[in-house]
Amino acid sequence: MAVSDTQNPLLGETTCGSLLQQLQLIWDEVGESDEERDRMLLQLEQECLEVYKRKVEQASKTRVLLLQSLADSKAELLRLLSALGEKSFDGIPDKSSGTIKEQLAAIAPLLEQLCKQKEDTIREFADVQLQIEKIRGEIAGTSIIGEQMGTPTVDEEDLSLKKLDEYQQQLQELQKEKSDRLHKILDFVSTVHDLCAVLGLDFFSTVTEVHPSLNDSVSVQSKSISNDTLSKLSGMVIVLKEDKKMRLKKLQELAAQLTDLWNLMDTPMEEQSLFSHVTSNMSATVDEVTVPGALALDLIEQAEVEVERLDQLKASKMKEIAFKKQTELEDIYAHAHVDIDSAAARDKILALIDSGNVEPSDLLAEMDNQISKAKEEAMSRKEILEKVEKWMSACEEESWLEDYNRDDNRYNSSRGAHLNLKRAEKARVLVNKIPALVDMLVAKTRTWEEDRGMSFTYDGVPLLAMLDEYTMLRQEREEEKRRQRDQKRIHEQLATEQEALFGSRPSPARPLGPKKVVGPRPNGSTSNGTPSRRLSLNVHQGSANGVRSMSRDGKRDSNRPAAPVNYVKEEAASQMSATEQAPASP
Repeated sequence: MAVSDTQNPLLGETTCGSLLQQLQLIWDEVGESDEERDRMLLQLEQECLEVYKRKVEQASKTRVLLLQSLADSKAELLRLLSALGEKSFDGIPDKSSGTIKEQLAAIAPLLEQLCKQKEDTIREFADVQLQIEKIRGEIAGTSIIGEQMGTPTVDEEDLSLKKLDEYQQQLQELQKEKSDRLHKILDFVSTVHDLCAVLGLDFFSTVTEVHPSLNDSVSVQSKSISNDTLSKLSGMVIVLKEDKKMRLKKLQELAAQLTDLWNLMDTPMEEQSLFSHVTSNMSATVDEVTVPGALALDLIEQAEVEVERLDQLKASKMKEIAFKKQTELEDIYAHAHVDIDSAAARDKILALIDSGNVEPSDLLAEMDNQISKAKEEAMSRKEILEKVEKWMSACEEESWLEDYNRDDNRYNSSRGAHLNLKRAEKARVLVNKIPALVDMLVAKTRTWEEDRGMSFTYDGVPLLAMLDEYTMLRQEREEEKRRQRDQKRIHEQLATEQEALFGSRPSPARPLGPKKVVGPRPNGSTSNGTPSRRLSLNVHQGSANGVRSMSRDGKRDSNRPAAPVNYVKEEAASQMSATEQAPASP
């Protein structure tokens, strides 16, 4: 082995060469053999080699650790990028650029930045997930107001913006659903408040039965929005509305009873005004009743007590009330021109009340039933009666027109002549419609009779008989007119012959006008002045001449008979005889 200087002049320290020189000097002084020297040098070289090996192994291990650390850092870097959803990241060092420590030094700040970004993202995820779980708990009804919820578990493997957007979208949907539910809750609470006010119930005790958070002292955002709360509130609203409906129906029934009793007993308005709050809702719908306390139980009880009191008072005034209802029944029949025996009906009512065998309420109910039936019958007769009135009015105009036509001065320029002329024009149009009107009346009357199996009477007289008689009289009048026209032609022919023989024309006898048809009059008289509402009838029984008359209001007038059917025939025959016997003037 070459021997170097014993001391490095640059370093000023002991070196391996200087030590080897000292060892050789010692060996020279000692006189060591060359073999011994070679053995010791070989041993020294082996020991140096072992030291180098250990150092190389140690350096190799250090390199492996650094490479593993670099690989771990890169793997962590890629994992963070994947978790954060970053497809690429600027600043990642290349594998072959720089030493291992340089690469580690380059990756370290990137890892630190991504770790901080990961922590921020986790906190953001946790906040969103916490709000989602809280709203879900409120909707499910599992969360308690004021309860502190733990931090939710965040999936650190997926912290991408896409996943965060999904959570935020889910949170927005839940927030919207919460807002919608809050609006429903508040609407229900408002409805319950209004219903409780109308029904006279305590609102707070009623609404807190559903959930304590519905109290006004709790903030809006803290109110329960669970399915159970919504279901209970909805059910409560339905129950309260049904209760309101039933109470209103009961109140309206009581109001109707009060009104009927007041009308029956002529109760003073001062007394009626005490229950105006009851009768004011008599025709109102459920939604229209909004006044607080309008349907309170105590108010309904007061109305019930008043109805009971008036019912007891009604029993003492039974006769007066019954006769009042009988008068109402008679008025209905009178307006419908139905003939009834009023005296017998009143006697029967008196007998029933005096006997005590019938309850006052049953008697009044029966009379109400009779009034209802009378109204139905009057309604079924309404159309026919309207046409009867038109027919009678047309007959009036027909009678007036006949009188007008017989008036020789009808064309004089007297005061009102133009009005009569206009009336005559309208009357002719109306008279021409009488046959069609009579035919329609006959058809409708027969249909009415077939449907009900009874005769349609007008003030006790069969309407069909009246119409048949009118038709017959109208035909006789037409025949009479034809005879008058024939008689006039004969007189004119005789006058012409006498003028040819004697040179002068005799004064013809004034021909008699045709006899008017005996038609119905609204004022209670026929066209010839006989007092009667309708035409005379030969076939009607119960009168000396087969006729009985009825006044305008439906009362029978048996002492004033109408003209018989053959009256027109006899008078027309006497007129013709008188005309034939009249001598001609020379």
